Amino acid sequence: MKLQFSDLIKRYPQLAHLEADIVQVINILEDTFREDKKLLTVGNGGSSADAEHLCGELQKGFLLKRPLSESDKSMFKNSELANKLQGGFSAISLSTMHASISAFSNDVDPLLAHAQQVWSLGKRDDTLIAFSTSGNSKNICHALEVANTKNLNTIAFTGSKESECSKLADLTIMAPSTITHEVQEMHLPIYHAICIEIERRFFNS
Repeated sequence: MKLQFSDLIKRYPQLAHLEADIVQVINILEDTFREDKKLLTVGNGGSSADAEHLCGELQKGFLLKRPLSESDKSMFKNSELANKLQGGFSAISLSTMHASISAFSNDVDPLLAHAQQVWSLGKRDDTLIAFSTSGNSKNICHALEVANTKNLNTIAFTGSKESECSKLADLTIMAPSTITHEVQEMHLPIYHAICIEIERRFFNS
C-alpha cells in the first residue's frame, strides 16, 4: 500500500492526513470480498456518478488483467469465453437502479428510495459506501440508517465538515474542502487508489 499511497500523495499532497482512514477502507473492503460479501454504493448527482464509477473499476480489470483461475476456467465448456472473462468483485451501485428508485419514489417516499434498496439488498457484513459532498443529504443518511440496522459496514465519503453522514457511518473519508466540485475532484483519486490496492491484494499473483 505504501507505494500506491505515495503516488497518491505525490499528486494530491492535501490528502496526506487521510492515509490511515484510506487504509482502513481498503481493509474493510478486503474483508468484505474475502468473506464473499458485497459492496453497495450510493450518491446523488455527481456523487451518484462516483458511486457507479467505483463499482465499475471493481467489477472488471482496472490496472491488472485479472484472468480467471484455472479452476474457474474448468467450469466453462466455451474456453474462449472463459479466457476473455475477468475476475471481479460484487459491487453494486444503487443509484443506477432507475426502476426501483422511481417506483418507490412515486408510490411511497423519494427520500426513502435508497433506504428501501439497502433494506432489500443489504445483508449482514456487506459494506455500504455512501457519497455525499455535504454529508447531510437526507436520502443518503436514511440509507446509512438502514445499513446500520442491518449490520452492514458503513463508510461515507464527504467534505471536510462533520455531518449527519459522519455521525452515522463507521468510517468517514472527509475530503479537505466544502466546495462541491472540489470535494468530488478529491474523492475520485481516493477511490481509484482504493481500487488499485484491492486489485493488487487479490490479483497480483
